[in-house]
Amino acid sequence: MPRQLEGEYDYIVVGAGTAGCILANRLSADPKTRVLILEAGGHDNWIWFHIPVGYLFAIGNPRSDWMFRTEAEPGLNGRSLAYPRGKVIGGCSAINAMISMRGQAADYDHWRQLGLSGWSYSDVLPVFRKLEDHFLGESEHHGVGGGWRIEAPRLSWAVLDAVGDAAEQMGIRRIPDFNTGDNEGISYFHVNQKRGRRWSSARGFLKPALNRPNLRLETNVLVDRLIVENGRAVGVRFQQSGETIEARTRGEVILSAGSIGSVQVLQRSGIGPAEWLGELGVDVVMDKPGVGRNLQDHLQQRAIYKVSGVKTLNETYYSLVKRGLMGLDYAFRRRGPLTMAPSQLGIFTRSDATRDRANIQFHVQPLSLDKFGDPLHRFPAITVSACNLRPTSRGTVRIRSARLDEAPSIAPNYLATADDRQVAADAIRVTRRLMKQNALAAYRPEEYLPGPAVGDDDAALAKAAGDIGTTIFHPVGTAKMGTADDAMAVVDERLRFRGLDRLRIADASIMPTITSGNTNTPTAMIAEKAAMMILEDGR
Repeated sequence: MPRQLEGEYDYIVVGAGTAGCILANRLSADPKTRVLILEAGGHDNWIWFHIPVGYLFAIGNPRSDWMFRTEAEPGLNGRSLAYPRGKVIGGCSAINAMISMRGQAADYDHWRQLGLSGWSYSDVLPVFRKLEDHFLGESEHHGVGGGWRIEAPRLSWAVLDAVGDAAEQMGIRRIPDFNTGDNEGISYFHVNQKRGRRWSSARGFLKPALNRPNLRLETNVLVDRLIVENGRAVGVRFQQSGETIEARTRGEVILSAGSIGSVQVLQRSGIGPAEWLGELGVDVVMDKPGVGRNLQDHLQQRAIYKVSGVKTLNETYYSLVKRGLMGLDYAFRRRGPLTMAPSQLGIFTRSDATRDRANIQFHVQPLSLDKFGDPLHRFPAITVSACNLRPTSRGTVRIRSARLDEAPSIAPNYLATADDRQVAADAIRVTRRLMKQNALAAYRPEEYLPGPAVGDDDAALAKAAGDIGTTIFHPVGTAKMGTADDAMAVVDERLRFRGLDRLRIADASIMPTITSGNTNTPTAMIAEKAAMMILEDGR
């Protein structure tokens, strides 16, 4: 028999990632409300969770990453990709790119047009502002005093300045801030850092609340399933240190384990597509066809260009003297390459003239490597990655069995549609045009990937996109929000599970369509808005 966790809770939050940390903070603000938060990873007591460049060591490390992989992807010419997910309090915000990016106002207005009241840009802008402590100060676009610290990058690179100049020569405008509703333009990314240290959701929201006696955090917990009685979620069953434990709530269970984790818990609970569960011998509690479908992700084409006559991180990385100086610069000034986000310069533009708004995003980096976890190349180079902001391909997340220790099947289905293949081909063309601008001529950029042998016809470029394409780590949509007449909808506009009482989902999985940019900040907004709705409904 499972052991019963002592006490009864008003809220059980499953997952202390980006969303869960915010939920725990907001729901426990009332000292009369008892909150339990369960995290599958551990504490962030490792130096590389806090030094910004630590993503190089955290991604691909089983200490900090769940080490998932995709299925072999037909659109990627049979390749399987590593699929990092944070395994620590703070979740992906503890290992990600730290880029503060909301997307475009039109993304949220589209959600409202789908019939989801309360999710237009004018509705969510106050929520973004409430979250923030922004270095630009209080304005119509930004807030101060919130837990989500946002700062400017703390170093610059001449080669990135030149790429920005090249984009301007192509007719793309310079803008000071990507987060004003329209991100089309050239700018440096703002980052979730504070004085040169990573600022995760755990640092901003969970840790300040852990001294509250009404908030309980349990780590290294694997949630097996929901406990459902009489059509209502009444608790969860989990494993910790080899023991099976049950926790009960008199209020709500809130899944915030992300687009992969929340789906795993639901499907192990017998909630999901009946045909999938039946194949595994899992008893079907509720046939919910949308659980694990509608997976969307940003695929990037990682073009690499060798350069000459300008500094990149590649050659600095292999010099012991320069690495030592980098360490000293960080230790004494909290500046230099150790404060780097994976990408510094951003460019949002259109893959072709028929697009009504920016539909590709460039991440430009003063470094190159084959993949995260590998050493940097030994030649000076930059990476110019272009991703399709609004892919039309849809994938799946499915458990392989009811076992807790088995990784799920993740099949993003990249480049499955003609439109996605066309955008990928056009994005490589835009990249090549960018790198041929006069502003870069002094540095003699030489295409290393996909390589000059790749022709300019659609078929060749789509094939090249499959060869060099990789995830930018933005899975969303696997438990999407939708109206009552949408058969694939999993939650309603207040994030209540459709068909079960006292269960909500509040993480990136609820996005009906992916936002036009990095997805961590929208996930934080979803959690903040969810907490507001939960407290309103509780009253």
